[in-house]
Amino acid sequence: MKIVINGGTGLIGSKTVARLRSAGHDVVAASPQSGVNSVTGEGLAEAVKGAQVIIDLSNSPSWEDAAVLEFFQRSTGNLIAAATANDVKHYVALSVVGTDRLQASGYFVAKLAQETLIKRSGVPYTIVHSTQFFELLGFLVKSWDLGDKVVVPAALIQPIASDDVADVMAEVAIAPPRNGTIEIAGPERFPIRDLVAKYLAATGDARAVEASAEVPYSGAKLEEATLVSDNNPRLGKIAFDQWFAARAKAA
Repeated sequence: MKIVINGGTGLIGSKTVARLRSAGHDVVAASPQSGVNSVTGEGLAEAVKGAQVIIDLSNSPSWEDAAVLEFFQRSTGNLIAAATANDVKHYVALSVVGTDRLQASGYFVAKLAQETLIKRSGVPYTIVHSTQFFELLGFLVKSWDLGDKVVVPAALIQPIASDDVADVMAEVAIAPPRNGTIEIAGPERFPIRDLVAKYLAATGDARAVEASAEVPYSGAKLEEATLVSDNNPRLGKIAFDQWFAARAKAA
């Protein structure tokens, strides 16, 4: 089966490429670095020619509100056009648990616009909603860093390892389209404060961690359960301690 993975050189993309190639599929790892640009359309027609599946793992290089909306509208629009022209049988996209609850954030406005384009395209599809990746923890801590302490949103989080996400993306790609959404999450649910404190302790950072309902996530204030799934999600296998131990060993 020929499968085109847009964003195939990124964190999730590279792992999904490896899984599908090891299963014997013809996989195109599409990205601007490989000469395939879903925003401009460069190289896209040739990449998608003969493909049965497109997996869309692309992400905007800018999170500025107008830029990220333009990115997803152009990229997804071009991918859908290529899918339609080539009679692609399954369009798989990765999105985020809570996207519809985070509409005070320009980034999530853009993600919802992307999902809407896919649903209205007429191309058979599956959208995978994932919780946050463990690999984003360092970035999140920096965004909540106040120097002598870290102040985080007073909400829950249920992060998942990128390896677990890639497992799901590879499985969904070769399964029949659901024409709907599935949700995936990590095996452990934490108050964000507890997880960040655990992460800081594991990295040897002794700073205090506080929680406040006024602290936003990607520009949006959170309710307690905004970032977690109560929709019977598929759970990953890798817990925080296992993920961190593997990360430390690799480092």
